[in-house]
Amino acid sequence: MVKIAILGYGTVGSGVVKVISENQALIDKKAGEEIRVKYVLDLRDFPGDPVQDILVHDYDTILNDSEVKVVVETMGGLNPAYDFTKAALLKGKSVCTSNKELVAAHGSEFLSIAREKQVNYLFEASCGGGIPIIRPLISSSTADEIDEVSGILNGTTNFILTEMAEKGSDFQDVLKEAQQLGYAEKNPEADVEGYDACRKIAILSSLAFGHTVHYEDIETEGITHISPEDIAFAKELNASVKLLASAYWEEVEGKRNYYAMVAPFLVAKGHPLCQVNGVFNAVFVHGNMVGDTLFYGSGAGSLPTASAVVGDVVDVVKHLGKTIYICWDPDRLSLESNKNAKRAFFVRVSSDKLKEAETHFRASKTLYLKSLPHEAGLVTAVMPEGEFMELVEKFGGVESYIRINH
Repeated sequence: MVKIAILGYGTVGSGVVKVISENQALIDKKAGEEIRVKYVLDLRDFPGDPVQDILVHDYDTILNDSEVKVVVETMGGLNPAYDFTKAALLKGKSVCTSNKELVAAHGSEFLSIAREKQVNYLFEASCGGGIPIIRPLISSSTADEIDEVSGILNGTTNFILTEMAEKGSDFQDVLKEAQQLGYAEKNPEADVEGYDACRKIAILSSLAFGHTVHYEDIETEGITHISPEDIAFAKELNASVKLLASAYWEEVEGKRNYYAMVAPFLVAKGHPLCQVNGVFNAVFVHGNMVGDTLFYGSGAGSLPTASAVVGDVVDVVKHLGKTIYICWDPDRLSLESNKNAKRAFFVRVSSDKLKEAETHFRASKTLYLKSLPHEAGLVTAVMPEGEFMELVEKFGGVESYIRINH
């Protein structure tokens, strides 16, 4: 029998207890061992809940119990999760987590400690909730050279953009609806400003490319400026506006140039990510042998995320005394400035400036909408982003612009 402890009895922690309780026989069979929750750590009490019988308030109770082989960290945030995780690994306990912020900031450090102590640090649930993406990147894709990983990694923003497209509503109205439905936090900044997606793509790109991508190095732009007018023109282009988190490399004169970004993009109908709507997430991966692959599913929520966490627990139990190798070196991957990334842009201008704008931005396509007689849209030539930004500054009077997914 393998004893585990869960840190935090919130949305994900309570989900882990529920998944293990309801699928006990199946989980034991797949692990080849009985898995039982010995402790749940939380500052609160839960009278009337069966978890009260195994509830502890002092982390040292868990840390000093040699029977506990696996610690499940579902607290979120950096503190005290960092100290608790490091202490558990140094004690020779494996750790499974859903904490994207902690993994993005300290993943390579924890993996090094885990290797030294012959235990494991697994984090499938940190990206995409219940979507299995981490394990494919570290095992199933080992024969491939991955040159791109990108996706819709935040359900809140995807819900907002989908509702704006379907109902023609503005951002603030849909945000309020998302909050009422429980899809958005009272303070939605981490979601709508792209910070949540940024941390997730930092993790995924670190695994895909084998070196540490620091989330602080990733240029990040949210969706608060996206308007119903932008959405209307996107439809005319047979595209959808999506908050994409992307990382890729391209070879130039024998040197690999790495790029990463989180920003709204126009995604054409033919691209698989265009059809990902509502609170669903999807991750697109391109390998030099396998080609295009897409991982799709529920990106958040108590039970989907908890299911991914328990999957990691099972993997740890199957590998007790042996470290699962994860290629994520601590050395910092240097990212190119996105000023050098080449792409086309969609630009909105007032109708009376269209002719000037067509020449200025070397437009390849012009759009008019009867519903917006005083505005026009255009698609620019493909150019380095830095050049485009200079053109915007020189032109003046641009209503908005959105990058176009390559």
